[in-house]
Amino acid sequence: MPTSIRIGNQDLTVDVSTLGAEMQALTSSDGRSWLWTGDAAFWTGRSPILFPIVGKAPDDKIAIDGTVYPMAQHGFARRSEFTLAASTETMCRFELTASEATRAVYPFEFQLAVVHAVEGRALTVTAEVSNRDQKAMPFGLGFHSAFAWPLPDASGRDHIVTLDNKGEPVLVRLEGGLINPAALPSPFDAGRLVLDHSMFEQDAMIFPDGAGDGLSYGAEGGPTMQFHFENLPNLALWTKPGAPFLCVEPWHGTAAEAGGSSELSARPSTTILAPGAVARFAFTVEIPQ
Repeated sequence: MPTSIRIGNQDLTVDVSTLGAEMQALTSSDGRSWLWTGDAAFWTGRSPILFPIVGKAPDDKIAIDGTVYPMAQHGFARRSEFTLAASTETMCRFELTASEATRAVYPFEFQLAVVHAVEGRALTVTAEVSNRDQKAMPFGLGFHSAFAWPLPDASGRDHIVTLDNKGEPVLVRLEGGLINPAALPSPFDAGRLVLDHSMFEQDAMIFPDGAGDGLSYGAEGGPTMQFHFENLPNLALWTKPGAPFLCVEPWHGTAAEAGGSSELSARPSTTILAPGAVARFAFTVEIPQ
């Protein structure tokens, strides 16, 4: 059965489950809760780690060098039990390594380590992927954290995503869960996007490039969360229309393209990791006072 560990300091507490190394709660010292609660009426996820794919595969199957394997949406890490490898008052490290079950769908020797660390009012979540195999290893890695919408003490206010780079990145949409690569006009205006639930009637808004390495998510005249991304060039925003959460999803890799190859190595932004190499991906979120 999954268990959880709590880390924290005088400003923040974070609960992380052994199942998926998934954050379950992000709470400031004043008792305000910033993470979605996982209400099954809308979506049971809270902050899943996506590996070894982000999004869907055609017919829920991937190909690796021509051999076909079953692969559920967003991969298997979020449904896997991790092992607690290290912890302190302010940090925990969970690890997942190759097993008979993972080799049946993903034929590589790997380690996925997920570290949650608190410093001041900031939480950093890091994923480290190690290739322990003798061959190059393709994969996608993504974060899928859901935050409160409205934010604490911000009911009735406009909620806004603002890109640090003030960009207007091209938008793409999903078609049957797969990327339709047709470029659509950016919903951002000089880096600013005023959120509305109607924006998500066609599922997630996906920005394959140009969103930059940082953004803020906040309420007009109210609390604002600051985000910074490392080695995560793709961005998605998602909710279920009417649900009280917004997923801020930095990725390295996306769903397969509609009509495209089922080869994992051919997916957009796939990482190809050399034998013995390690790849690091991270996001930091700072909670307002």
